[in-house]
Amino acid sequence: MAGIGGTRFFKRGTGQAEKRMLLEAVLGACADAGLDPREIDGFTTYGDGHDEGPVLATSLGVRDFRFSVISTGGGGGIAGAIAAASAAIAAGFAEHVIVYRALAQEESGRQEFVRYHFTSTYRAQGVVSAVQSGSLRTRRMLDFEGVPASAIEEFTRAVHFHGSANPDGLAYGRPLSAEKYAAGRVIASPQRVYDCSREADGAFAVLVTSAEKARKLKQVPAYILGVEQSGYGEDAGNSDPYATSGLIPAARRLWERTGFGPRDVDVAQVYENTAGPAVQALIDHGFTTFAEAAGFFTFDNLVAPKGGLPVNTAGGNMAAGFVHGMGLPVEAVRQIRGTSVNQVPDARLSLFIAGPQAQLTGSVLFGTEATL
Repeated sequence: MAGIGGTRFFKRGTGQAEKRMLLEAVLGACADAGLDPREIDGFTTYGDGHDEGPVLATSLGVRDFRFSVISTGGGGGIAGAIAAASAAIAAGFAEHVIVYRALAQEESGRQEFVRYHFTSTYRAQGVVSAVQSGSLRTRRMLDFEGVPASAIEEFTRAVHFHGSANPDGLAYGRPLSAEKYAAGRVIASPQRVYDCSREADGAFAVLVTSAEKARKLKQVPAYILGVEQSGYGEDAGNSDPYATSGLIPAARRLWERTGFGPRDVDVAQVYENTAGPAVQALIDHGFTTFAEAAGFFTFDNLVAPKGGLPVNTAGGNMAAGFVHGMGLPVEAVRQIRGTSVNQVPDARLSLFIAGPQAQLTGSVLFGTEATL
């Protein structure tokens, strides 16, 4: 990852044009890296976006357009888009690939989410939103596996704490107290309003290139040490797959491929349509267990700079804003660079976890040059 760019988060319905925001993000990533945007030769995105690579290539005046992929899987598709970009560069199909997502709620909306994720069986029972489906497995995690509801609250408060320090986020200047959290209305039990993503307009982009080329550009690169994807199946690796996020196989392969493990990770960015699945995702990656979750998921352990595993250090989807999660890998790169508003000191390994509970999800591990 050699360049990052993006807009600030806008409240939905403020009249932002999706294409304009996307071009701003892509041009920002190129300027950040010191790369002429006409040198881009590939694009990847995800989640049924409406901004195709060929259209972007024309708008940017790309000289030699070679590669374009749209990954599916909702927010879980972010890992797939990064994987496709990495594979294209490794195979020689492209040299400079932009991974991107833009969202203007009143322009392209979120109805594709309903069509893709919810079959007629769900819809017939009135389950048509991420918080409803996420709460089904979250309730299972609490009732059958003994994870306390406090784990969700502490995770949410930590994310809002970080978001309150992010001037580009929607919760800037508004940390979340325990009293305010408890007063928030229940949206789908056990998850409350503050456990939900904050719908927003905006755009983000990252530039992926080879390590050799990245070293010649302006910024300190964040190296992609490993990227893995997985979904639900018989190989869930857990006796109770209904209480997991679907990420156990991806996490196992990620640690095996990279040679690192959860104890090595300095900071994590976890996709959170809602908080419950994010809690599951961290358990599935081995940071703690169902039985020991209460001791791990504490506010002090999850906040920068001194927590054992600071999470969503720019505010994530819940506090900064939801642009289909694309702000999270951008923040993962900032942590490696040392430029986050809530910087973890000497961060060497930065984990990004894409859309838990999606049909296809995944994880990406970023590292400094010293981790190669």
